Parts: sequence; C-alpha cells; structure tokens
Amino acid sequence: MSINILKYESDVWRTADLLIGAGIKQSDFPKYMMPYFALLMVESRLIREANRLEEEIGKDSIDDFVEEFQLAGLGYNDYIIRKGKSLKDICKNDKAFDSDFHLYLKSFDPETKYLLGVDKGTEDEKFLDISGISGQLKKKRILFETVQAWSEIDLTPFNNSEITTLEEHIKRKWADISAETAGEQYTPDDIISLISELIASKIEDNGKFLTIYDPTCGGGNLLFGVEDKIKEKFKRPTKTFGEDWSDSLYALAKIESRFRADSEIKYGNTLTNISFIEKRFDIVVANPPYGVDWKGYQKDIQNDTTERFVALPSISDGQFLFTQHILYQLANDGFSVVVHNGSTLFSGDAGSGESTIRKHFFDNDWVEGIIQMPTDEFFNTGIYTYLWIFNKNKPVERRDKVILINASELYEGLKKSKGKKRKQMNLDNRTEIVKAFTNFKDNEFCKVFDKWHFYYNRQNIMLTNVDIKGKFIEMPMKENNAGDVVQEKSIKLNPVKITVYDDSGINTIDNFEITDFDKTQYTSLEARCIEEVKPNITALDYKEQQLKVVTEKAIYWYDEYKKTIIEEIAGKQTELGCGKIVIKAAYKKPTKTKGACIAITVELTKDLQKDYEIIPYSPNETENQQWIADFMAKYVTKPFTYLDNAIGVEINFNKTFFIPENLRGITEISKDLFALENELSTLEKELSDEN
Repeated sequence: MSINILKYESDVWRTADLLIGAGIKQSDFPKYMMPYFALLMVESRLIREANRLEEEIGKDSIDDFVEEFQLAGLGYNDYIIRKGKSLKDICKNDKAFDSDFHLYLKSFDPETKYLLGVDKGTEDEKFLDISGISGQLKKKRILFETVQAWSEIDLTPFNNSEITTLEEHIKRKWADISAETAGEQYTPDDIISLISELIASKIEDNGKFLTIYDPTCGGGNLLFGVEDKIKEKFKRPTKTFGEDWSDSLYALAKIESRFRADSEIKYGNTLTNISFIEKRFDIVVANPPYGVDWKGYQKDIQNDTTERFVALPSISDGQFLFTQHILYQLANDGFSVVVHNGSTLFSGDAGSGESTIRKHFFDNDWVEGIIQMPTDEFFNTGIYTYLWIFNKNKPVERRDKVILINASELYEGLKKSKGKKRKQMNLDNRTEIVKAFTNFKDNEFCKVFDKWHFYYNRQNIMLTNVDIKGKFIEMPMKENNAGDVVQEKSIKLNPVKITVYDDSGINTIDNFEITDFDKTQYTSLEARCIEEVKPNITALDYKEQQLKVVTEKAIYWYDEYKKTIIEEIAGKQTELGCGKIVIKAAYKKPTKTKGACIAITVELTKDLQKDYEIIPYSPNETENQQWIADFMAKYVTKPFTYLDNAIGVEINFNKTFFIPENLRGITEISKDLFALENELSTLEKELSDEN
C-alpha cells in the first residue's frame, strides 16, 4: 500500500549523498535526480506490465510477446522486454557499464527517449536531459555509482497510484530545495484530498465517462491525485488532460500518463498554445502560478482570438488569465476548484481588469464558494491561500448565492515542518469543510450571501469647492450653436486687467502679451517660447521685471481668511466666491499688422476637484440609482455633478469574519492608571531621597 512505498523515500534521497560528495549544490539536486527517478519509474512499470502480460499470454514466442507488448502503447525498451535485463543487471559489471548503459538508453522507444532527453537534437527542449546529466556525472567520476544506487530501488511491486504517491513526495522535496520561481506552488496531499472530496460531493456514481483537466499540471500530482481519489470512491471511467511548459515536470507528467488507462498530456504554455481549446471538461482543477508576470507573452494574450479573456489583469500577476481560460473550457455542467492567493479576491478598483473579471464570474453565476485555507499550508510560502469553487450548473436553491468558508483555523500542526509547511488539514478538518459546503448554511466559520453582496458602485463625481460662506464663482450663461442656453466653463479676462488683493498687497495684471526677449539668451522670441514657455509654463516670467507667474501661485482659494479677487468686467467690480485663476501661454507668429508675441490668457474657473464614493449596489436599476442619490445627499456637502459610475466586485474575508477585540472597561483602565501614577510617585520620591 501507499504507506509502504514511502519507505523508499529515504532510499531516493540517499542517492544525493554522491552529489554532495561531488560538490553539487543542494539547489541543483532536482536537475541531477529527476532523470534517474523518471528512468526508475519507466523501468519498474515496463517490468510490471511485462510480468502481467507474460501471465496472460505466456512467452513462448518472444517476437509475438514483444509485438503484443508494443500494442499496449506503454513505451518499450529492448533490453528490458526482449533481453530481460534491468538497470540493476547492467550495474553488475562496472567494466562494461558505460557501453551497456548507453545501449540501454538507446533501446527505449523514440517517445521515451525524447522525454528522457537521451538524444541531443537541435530542439531547445531537452526535457529531462539524461544524456547531458550523465555526461556531467561521468566527468565527476560518479556516474556508475549514481546509477547503481538508483538501480537498488525496486518499485516493481507497486501499482501506478502507489508510485504516484512516492513521486509526489519526492517532487515536493525537490520543489522545496530548488528555490522555484515565485508563485509556483506544489499542491500538498491534504489539499489534493480536500479538492477531491469537494468534487466527490458534487458528482454521482452513474458510470458516465468523466474528463478531468489541469491547465497547469506541472508533474501531474494534482491532476493524477484527484483522478486516483475519485476512482477510489466511484466506478466511473475517467480521462485526464494536462498541459505544462516546464521541460522536466512535463516529462514526468507525460511519462506518468503513459501508464494510465486514458491520459493526454501536452507540452506548452496553456495561455498561448491552446492545445485543448476545442474541448470542454467535466472537472477542472488547477494551482496556477501566482504573483508572476506575463510580460513575456503579452502580445500573444492581447492578440488572442479565442474570446477567452473578457479582461486582462495586471501585467504583474497572471492568475486570472488561467482562471478565465479554465472557465472557458469548463463544460456547461462542469465543476472546478482552483487555488489562488488573496490578490484575486480584491485587487483592482471597479473597472480594472481584475474587478471586471470577478464581475464576469459573478454575473454568470459561476462562483459557488470560496474557502480560505490556513497559512503555512504550502511548502514554499506561508501566505493565505484560497480555493475558488466554480459550478456552471448550480442547484436552483444556490443560484445567485455564494458561500464563504473561513477554514483558516481548521488544521493540525505538523510535528516536523516540511519547508514552510507547518500545518495540514486532517480528515476531520476536511470533513467539516465539505459538510459546511454541502449544507450551504451559515455557521460559526461560514456565511452564505446573495452574490450581489459583493458588488459595489464606484460613483465618480466632480466637486465644486466653496469658500467659508459657501459661495463659488458663477459662470455666465451663453447660447450655443444649437440655440440652447448653456453655462460657460470659464470667464475669460483677457484683455481686461485683473487686480488681486492678498497678504503681500495689490498685484495688477494689465498686460497680456510678451514681445521682448533677452537677446543675450535667446535668438528670437519664438526660441524663448520653445525653450522656456512650452516645456515649463509653471516658471514663465511675466515681462521679467513685473510679476513672476507660477501656476502654483496662480491657484487661489478665495475666502475672508485668505484672498479676495475683484474682477473688472464692463467697469463693474464684483466680489466672487471660491474659484481659481488659470493662466496659459502660447506663442503667436507675426502677422502683416502685428509682430510675434507670447500671448497670456487668463481665465477664472470654478475650483473643481474629481472624487469618488463607494456605495452599495442593487441589481435593480431604479433602486440602485436611489441608493446612490440617498448616499450623496447624506454624505456629500459640496456642490457636485455626477460623472461615470463603475460597478465593481470584491471579496473581503477579513471584514466578513472580523471578530472585534473585547475592550477593557473604563473602571479597570482607570484603576491601572492610578496604580501606575502611584508607582511613578514612589519612584520619584526614591530618586529625590538618593540625591
């Protein structure tokens, strides 16, 4: 059984002793161990299948036996099948080892050689690169000893599922020591079990064919683990589909797939290769990389023609690209569980890529639940992780509803940490979670919401700032080309002079053109404009000796404590409310009647400020507009106009499951303060007595 095969884990790691002695860094162990572990897997399974076939048909005619074996499509090696020689047999003669090992590797079928990396071709992908690694170990004079150590591990008594269990443990340790790319997380056994149990709660034992897909399958531990656990419970035929573009992990998954009844693994980037794009799957599971940018294939994503991507997330995190792909390929009655970090719950404002993607999922009512996992559950990260549960065929009573399950405290501590993994979910923990999901009711660690609870309005507005009296500049009315009376956006003061009264006295602007320039600095007035005015209008000199106009100084708040502006229009002085002066400059070419000049335009405008409010959302349009109006009337005191409104979606676990701290009473706090005062008084007295 699985528990027995794990005793070989220590034997596998014992082979690394030779690597240490050869000065190979621990972080490089996976590169040197993967090829031989894969070789061992292939050989043990070929021997196992050969023994099984021999029991069925005998081995009277070796040619007939070989032909029958090859028809099974499991791969082939002439040394193993025809000659009956294993890796262990080859290692019995160290003098002939080099040539025998070379011929042994060459005796595999073309696909197995391709995956193991036996032949160095012109392709970039070497996958497991066993020839290259063997060459390096030969230079270090430890090739024979390394292969011999691996050959002592006998996996032939174990079935596919049991060997997969050992493989998962080995790959987990490789992931832990190899300092993998950030965001690439190996899925622990307990999480695989929980995902499988959630899936099992939704499917029936009806004998129908079941397709299972993982678009980021890595070495296949999640994909094949889920398949094995489903098969343990249900008598349903299954077929697994997976894809990955890590050379070595793809090779391991592909080798594994050949010894399963029905499995198809492809090599490549799921987001750009679209290997299975025409298929729709019953079950999709995935633990895609998170916190990893997709800049390297940005153009391919932007030019994608499959219509998978309703919006694009931040370039720094591609999780939601994979999730959109998953929902695109999930069958109309399909069920999916996807592992994410917390950023996909809330990152991005309304209208952003992330929020638009979340809204798309909720609009289609695909989200059935989200589970917050404990920290320290994964091997190379201690952060919170979340299981997004998607269901394209929710029961009627669950439609437009979502359950949030806070399972962050449902765990047991490990006696010995495995990398950063210090916690695991035991059977009781997982049973409690699945029961809560199945019951779909509120309890102490889960809550059911209408999906609209997670929507919100981001209402953008334009505020008009006012003075202490609540006044602001009123713009004059005018008739537009269509004959409608509309309000001007500004009062243009050019060429009328304006007088500004402030703390420094009176400043008058009555000349709105610059015609002079310093001939020692500039070749022309135009040169002055190009070099000074256009690139840096905020530092424009107004006729050098008069008033220096700086934009920051030209924005005034007009109230009785600061500044009052008097405008002289049609000879009438009028006190204005809050507003601001806008000063612009432009170079005007000379004409027949007038020379070149820098024209200064001065306008009075309202002091406007863009802002936004976050307001609860209602799916009823009339009610939603009323909620917005009521909110604005209650909380916004300045004059404003509505701008665009964006509808966003976010999920906040901390807010949902926040438990306020029990604060101490005032009597208890006062008592403690009084005691501290007494202590301070005593201390002061002691210090004064000593002096």
